[in-house]
Amino acid sequence: MNSQVYPMPNRTDLDISLAGRTDLDFPVGSREPVQPMGRMLIDSGRLAPDDVQRILDYQSRAGLPFGEAGVALGLLADDDVQQVLAAQFGHAALSPDSGLAGELVAATDPDSDTVEHLRALRSQLMLRWFENDDRQAALAVVSPGAGEGRSYIAANLAVLFSQLGKRTILIDADLRHPRQHQIFGVPGRVGLSAILAGRAGWEAVSEVKAVPGLWLLPAGAVPPNPQELLARPGFARLIAALRSSYEVILIDTPAAESCADAGTIAARAGAALMVACRDRSSVPRLASLSEDLRQFGTTIVGAVLNGAPDHAARR
Repeated sequence: MNSQVYPMPNRTDLDISLAGRTDLDFPVGSREPVQPMGRMLIDSGRLAPDDVQRILDYQSRAGLPFGEAGVALGLLADDDVQQVLAAQFGHAALSPDSGLAGELVAATDPDSDTVEHLRALRSQLMLRWFENDDRQAALAVVSPGAGEGRSYIAANLAVLFSQLGKRTILIDADLRHPRQHQIFGVPGRVGLSAILAGRAGWEAVSEVKAVPGLWLLPAGAVPPNPQELLARPGFARLIAALRSSYEVILIDTPAAESCADAGTIAARAGAALMVACRDRSSVPRLASLSEDLRQFGTTIVGAVLNGAPDHAARR
């Protein structure tokens, strides 16, 4: 995957009013202080307190780091040490049986070339949007057609932003063919659609426990009127409320050519990242989507080319 992000000069700020509702009581992201390796291994059930003391005694005599001392005594495996180090340094390195989908490469294969490209994209987005002078927080991920990689890009960026220590929430606003609850392995029965219909509140937001600092608002039940729900003032109020609690808000969207939802979502977010897929996306359709977004007053922060063939079929 290659990424290029180009700044666009025209941005229309949205005048979003909370309409009298000043607190939707959404959870604020936080990070626990980093614990010693021994304590983390006890809490996970990998070591007993007596084992930790044996390692500490040997560590003192041999002058080795705790992890190396545990491996030398046969009480720990290298994988145990690497997993704890990853947790201590905020670097997701999860096993394939973690409950996360394999396409979430930022968590399951963090050292791959693909994830390095995604990190480069993250860095550009931080400079262009999330840490610019206006401190914007929300970004919609859009593309013209199906199978171009919107859900894949949005999910992996969410993991990578959380690894920066940014309080991050991913909203699945594809109320037609939602996928984020499947990618992250969380229940998807209650979500955005219920909030917009006035039937749920903050309990619809799920903490992604395998990825510290990341929350997911799934789409929830597929409603019969997605466009009308997204166009209601409640969606704008929701994003405004989340801005006070989260530093990064990423929003997954449906294919723009199949419905008007993506334009509405991007307008509420204030900005969009356009996704194209090599050998799949049409340049005229991308140009048409770009023009439509500009007419909505949406900042196009940039564009990313999703070039990996095995990602082409993913929304």
